[in-house]
Amino acid sequence: MAVADGAALVTGASRGLGAHIARRLAADGWAVAVNYLPDRQDAERVVAGIVADGGRAAAFRADVTDEDEVAGLVAAVEERLGPVRVLVPNATGPQPVVPALELTWQDHLDQLLFFVKSPTLLMRAAVPTMRRLGGGRIIQIGSDLFERSEPGMSAYSAAKGAQLSLTRTWARELGPLGITVNVVAPGWIPVERHAGMDPSSYLRDVPLGRMGTPAEVADVVAFLASDGARFVTGERITVNGGHAMD
Repeated sequence: MAVADGAALVTGASRGLGAHIARRLAADGWAVAVNYLPDRQDAERVVAGIVADGGRAAAFRADVTDEDEVAGLVAAVEERLGPVRVLVPNATGPQPVVPALELTWQDHLDQLLFFVKSPTLLMRAAVPTMRRLGGGRIIQIGSDLFERSEPGMSAYSAAKGAQLSLTRTWARELGPLGITVNVVAPGWIPVERHAGMDPSSYLRDVPLGRMGTPAEVADVVAFLASDGARFVTGERITVNGGHAMD
């Protein structure tokens, strides 16, 4: 699957990990669809930076938890940038700390919305074109929190576990179509929303002795999008400096 074959769609790409992933894929030659919902100016800045570096990109507003908007998003990307050959469901919502005895079903639904419903909608919208063209890549963004079992994060962790199960099942189902499905699972990688947080207690348990960077997550996504990963599917690649080893 050559880079020139189509576009990469990265959801929630106006800032944070998504923005770094979008820029990295563009550097590899992909035309990149920068999806956003509330942050148009941030998305346009990401696009402008890619274009300034000689790449192709465009910003697309869509709520990726809404079925009609997802269908419209994929159609708009394909009309403007070409067929979606790489799909990175990265968009997320708030991740509140909720003690077990205060946990509600709605807390679970709030996380499943982004880590089960949205990837499902995006997969169903993107796969028909991938199938027609003989292949593609779906790269989910997971979390090593699934292994770390942090108190107060049970709804988030459960949704991330469901996301991993989806990935592995889809890898079996979509493999015969030439579509690989994998998960990149970062540890705590500081981005804008972590401003002011103290990483010292986390850092003590990182064997490599430092915090990771968004670029290091984006590098792994770029590998999975590349031809070099053509025989890798159903895998979870953890990017956390060894913080959680399974």
